[in-house]
Amino acid sequence: MKKIQMVDLQGQYQKIKDVVNTSFEEILNSSAYINGPYVKEFQSDLEKYLNVKHAIPCANGTDALQIAMMALGLKPGDEVITVDFTFAASVEVIGLLRLTPVLVDVEVDTFNMNIEALKRSITPKTKAIVPVHLFGQCANMEAILEIAKEHDLFVIEDNAQAIGANYTFSDGTVKKAGTIGHVGTTSFFPSKNLGCYGDGGAIFTDNDNLAHKLRGIVNHGMYKRYYHDVVGVNSRLDSLQAAVLKAKLPYLDSYCNTRKKAAEFYSNAFKDHPNIITPKISKFSTHVFHQYTLRITNQRRDELHKYLIDKNIPNAIYYPVPLHAQKAYKNSRYNEKDFTGTNQLVNEVISLPMHTELDAEQLNFISQAVLTFLNK
Repeated sequence: MKKIQMVDLQGQYQKIKDVVNTSFEEILNSSAYINGPYVKEFQSDLEKYLNVKHAIPCANGTDALQIAMMALGLKPGDEVITVDFTFAASVEVIGLLRLTPVLVDVEVDTFNMNIEALKRSITPKTKAIVPVHLFGQCANMEAILEIAKEHDLFVIEDNAQAIGANYTFSDGTVKKAGTIGHVGTTSFFPSKNLGCYGDGGAIFTDNDNLAHKLRGIVNHGMYKRYYHDVVGVNSRLDSLQAAVLKAKLPYLDSYCNTRKKAAEFYSNAFKDHPNIITPKISKFSTHVFHQYTLRITNQRRDELHKYLIDKNIPNAIYYPVPLHAQKAYKNSRYNEKDFTGTNQLVNEVISLPMHTELDAEQLNFISQAVLTFLNK
C-alpha cells in the first residue's frame, strides 16, 4: 500500500504535469509574471464555470475577504456577523478593518451557520453577514438571503472550502457556491479542491459597479497605471499560479466526484457505529468534501487522533479552539451558552485523509483502523 497522506498533491500533479510544465516554461520565457495572459484566461474560464459575471483573481483567500469588505464600504464600528466554528481568516479581516466581529453558533450536524443564532445577533449596527461554507457544503443561503434582505445587509460568502458545490433554492434555481450572495470569495491554497502551488484567491460578483471597485482595490487602487482612484492593496494572482489553476479547472468536477466517492466509502464503513456520526449532507446543497469530518461521541476523539498518528494515518482536528475562546478574539460580550454547538464540536470532530488520489486499499485501511480503535 502506498503511503497515506492527508492531501496527495504530488499524485495529482503527475496527471497534469505536462500541461503545467509547458505553461511554466512559456511564462518563464515570456516573463509575463503579473497580470499576464494566463491570469486573464483563467479568470474567463472561472467565470464560465461558475456562471458569474465577474471573477477577480487576487493573492489569497484572506485578501479576498478583506477586499470584499473594503469594496462594500464597511466602516469602523460596523458589525459583521460570522460563525464561531471556522478558520480564523473569516474573522481576522473583520478585525484588521476595525469592524466589529459578531460570532454566532453553528449547527452540529452540518457545521454551518445556525439561522436562529444569526437572527438573534442582528442589531442596528449590523451591516454584513459572512456565512462560511465549511468542509465542502453550502450554508442555508436561502434563509440567510431572506434575513439579509429584511435588514438591508450585505452577504459575503466565504467559499474557501466549497468551490464546485451546487446550491438549490426552493424554486429549483441552482447556483454555484460563492455566487449566491452580494459577493463571494474563495481560496486556492494548495490543499483546496481547486488549489494552486502557492497562495491564490478570487472574488465573485454579478454586480458591475462592485466588480469595478474590486478590480481597483486589488491593484493598489489603480485603474490606470500610477493613477490611484481608491485606497487599495497589492493582491494579485501571479501567472504561474494562474497556469496551475487553468490546468486544474477542467478537472474540478471530477476531483469533487472522486472526493464524494471516497466520502461514501467512509460513511458506509461507519454508518452502523454507535459512537460515530458521519457528515450530514444538506437537502439544498451538494457536498464536495474539502474535508471528511467525523464526530466521535464517546469522549475518545483525542485518543483516536493519537492512535491514527501512531498507525501512520494522518488526520486533523478542524478546529480545536472556537474563535470566541481564541486570545485574539475574546470579548466580554460573548456568553458560553450561546455557543453550545461549537463547544460540542471542538471536542468531537476529527477529519480523515481526503483527496483525489485515495484508493480502495487506503480507504479500507483507514476506516478499519478507526473501527478497530473504537471497538476496543
